Formats: sequence, structure tokens, C-alpha cells
Amino acid sequence: MRGWNSEAFGRMELKQIVSLYDPKQLNIKERALLVRINQLFRFDMTPIDLYDATRGIWRIGPDREKVELAFAVFEGVVREVYRVTQWFPAGTTFSTRMNEDDDLRDPERWEFVGLLAEDKLRKKYIDGSVVHHFGRNVQSPFVYVNVKED
Repeated sequence: MRGWNSEAFGRMELKQIVSLYDPKQLNIKERALLVRINQLFRFDMTPIDLYDATRGIWRIGPDREKVELAFAVFEGVVREVYRVTQWFPAGTTFSTRMNEDDDLRDPERWEFVGLLAEDKLRKKYIDGSVVHHFGRNVQSPFVYVNVKED
């Protein structure tokens, strides 16, 4: 379907429609970072574009080092799960978004490098709702889950 917002809400698979309108609420056990990528997300994104949109470029404090998993979240629904390997200053690792943002020059911004989480975790979390972790007035693009902030 063409028209307003068709790049985000155009053609979708049935499971994408169900996850958008009737997602199951998730209970996350691992130390996780939920990353809202609402402005960058498209249903036809390549896996590398989804990864790059999720992994950076964030103004995030030292508690980032405690995170095991990072969740790509669109409209409160988990789209992908990554195992965080390491954090780096923004712009120091290869990204498809390299020329997109002047925020790469900000020394307070970070990006992670990681891998797709294990299939068992991905099946458990993808297409589930995490909207309950984002309060009504939460402006931040990310929320920690099970990470005790210092």
C-alpha cells in the first residue's frame, strides 16, 4: 500500500501484524538494554541496518558495561535481540550509518559490537511487548532492565 507512512506500515507479514496489534508481554530475566528505534525502523530493513540502528550512537553512562543483551524495539515490540560483546566510543567501529550523523564527533556517545543472541533467546523475546518497561513520560531511547544503576 502506498501513501503516508507506507515505508513503516506498508506490506507486512502476518506475524508482524499480530506482534504489532496483539503482542505478548515479556518478562525479561537477563541484564538488558531496550533500545527504541522508532524513527529508524522499517519492516523491510536488512539485518545489518537493524543491527546498526540498535547498536549506536547513544549518550549512555557507565552502566552500559553491565548489559548482556540489547533489544531492538519498535513501537514497544521486540524486533531483534543481540548479545553485547563490547562497547566503543561512537564512530570507532564500522557502521552503515557512518556519514549519517554528526553525533559521531561527540565523545560522550557510545556504540556496542555484538552478535545475534542464541536462537533460544531470540524465539523467547522477538515479537513480544516491552511497552510496560517504558513509563508514560520516558523520553530516553533506551531503558535498562535488571541492571542496578550506580
